[in-house]
Amino acid sequence: MLRMSSLFLRTLRDDPSDATVASHKLLVRAGYVRPIAAGIFSWLPLGVIALRNVERVIREEMDRAGFQEVHFPALLPKDPYEKTNRWEEYGPALFRLQDRKGSDYLLGPTHEEMFTLMVKGEYSSYKDLPLTIYQIQTKYRDEARPRSGIIRGREFVMKDSYSFDLDDAGLETSYLKHRDAYISTFNRLGMKFNIVSAMSGAMGGSKSEEFLAPCSTGEDTYVLCPKCGYAANVEAMITKVETRDFGNPAAMEILDTPNTPTIESLVEVMNSKYNAGITAADTLKNVLLMADGKPISVLVPGDREVDLKRVEANLAGVKELRLFEDEDFAKRPELVKGYVGPQDAKKFGLKLYADPRIQVGSHWITGANQKNKHMRYVTHGRDFEVDGFIEAAEVREGDSCPSCATPVVIDRAIEIGHIFQLGRKYAEALDLTVLDKEGKARVVTMGSYGIGVSRAVAAIAEQSHDEIGLIWPEEIAPAKVHIVATGKDDEPFAVAEKIALELERKGISVMFDDRRDSSPGVKFKDAELIGNPYIIIVGKGLQEGKVEFRVRKTGEKSELPIGEIVAHVMKITG
Repeated sequence: MLRMSSLFLRTLRDDPSDATVASHKLLVRAGYVRPIAAGIFSWLPLGVIALRNVERVIREEMDRAGFQEVHFPALLPKDPYEKTNRWEEYGPALFRLQDRKGSDYLLGPTHEEMFTLMVKGEYSSYKDLPLTIYQIQTKYRDEARPRSGIIRGREFVMKDSYSFDLDDAGLETSYLKHRDAYISTFNRLGMKFNIVSAMSGAMGGSKSEEFLAPCSTGEDTYVLCPKCGYAANVEAMITKVETRDFGNPAAMEILDTPNTPTIESLVEVMNSKYNAGITAADTLKNVLLMADGKPISVLVPGDREVDLKRVEANLAGVKELRLFEDEDFAKRPELVKGYVGPQDAKKFGLKLYADPRIQVGSHWITGANQKNKHMRYVTHGRDFEVDGFIEAAEVREGDSCPSCATPVVIDRAIEIGHIFQLGRKYAEALDLTVLDKEGKARVVTMGSYGIGVSRAVAAIAEQSHDEIGLIWPEEIAPAKVHIVATGKDDEPFAVAEKIALELERKGISVMFDDRRDSSPGVKFKDAELIGNPYIIIVGKGLQEGKVEFRVRKTGEKSELPIGEIVAHVMKITG
């Protein structure tokens, strides 16, 4: 029993000054976590219970699916990560350190290499497969901007698991088995979620899906088709364009367009000076980027912005991507800021990438690579060629669903899980093979599956709260029932204690506010802030032999005879 008279807990009445999201505010105020540095939190007793409850649900569902638990250290040697190129690929997000002998180590951001080497050391035959192993462990990433409390920290708890199969058919079976286990897990955690197509990113591999918890303050943006159910992270959203016949455009024509470094100013001049009758969608925007230190140009229609996250996700192998800065323009004077056009890209040594909307045969008004001048009828396929098409433009509400052409809706969410079909990337790099039926060595096929455990606590808090506090699902709450004894006499405390002990004997977890020096108002506010599912108030009603029963989620209140309260709790908690 959690007795509040001795519980290591202090609730706060005011929001922390640096908190911007509800979960951060409420978890700190209710005494679940405390910040100790940027992106680093300590967990107090209530927080530990909630975190362990999430872990318990995840562990039970993983075990039910037949997966086996292992555990790795957080401190890892450099060598395996060099073999997979991730020592460098991870960049500044990786915590690197040396021991007293000067040997290089890292704090594990993920453990693909360790899982691969563990299986390599133990298994050598196709008869050993399929296999899925998992761990729940602390991870470390040096986030550039840790924010939103425990949603994005530099130290966090994660469940990561890996499947090992002989071939792609086996991987597909393991993948779907994990997918089902995740659905069961998040349903038990009481979470609303969507499964969306996603990019594999630095993880590599082919098929990839994210489990997203809808949340207005979430960092992930995704699209959803209300008709066919298509769902995708914006990075993975596919642009479908109808092939058009653009005819035979006139030859390129250079135009005098003074003081038009922006699309808006260009459209105004084109319409006022040349009676062009155009909109921003008729212009071509050339966005200059530095990709791993090399300049590239990304082409999108002028009425769209470039989404750097989409570009980065779709440019294979690029580790660092940023916009051109004044210093870059100074080094490349041929690239005239505000007046860049693709027709001279090859002469300038620029790689060109185009959004799918920039179809072959389409013609545009774009920069003339001269200050205060633009060109029109610049035609793709005639006046310039691109090095590749990539999903680059921002995704908007109302864009066409790639499956059924219905306008999509856009929502924000917190990523709570991600599953990947890794394939053979890590097995090949670390030489994980088994002998098949013919005695030939076969590279093992892998899948990777993650759940943000500590992030799930925050995501549940984001979805389950109101203006006065947290509202935990039964599986996660520190206790199912919060009993409040009020008044100065001994009787309410004695009756409350008796109810609490009887509930505990029947397996119902209890938090008992047995504090004698706190007012009823303070106790009620703490009960609402802490967020256990059910509240029993023992006080004034004792004169009539009754106690008050509250459902935290709905605010429903009822008066029940003392002798019936335990049975009532047992009935509603199942």
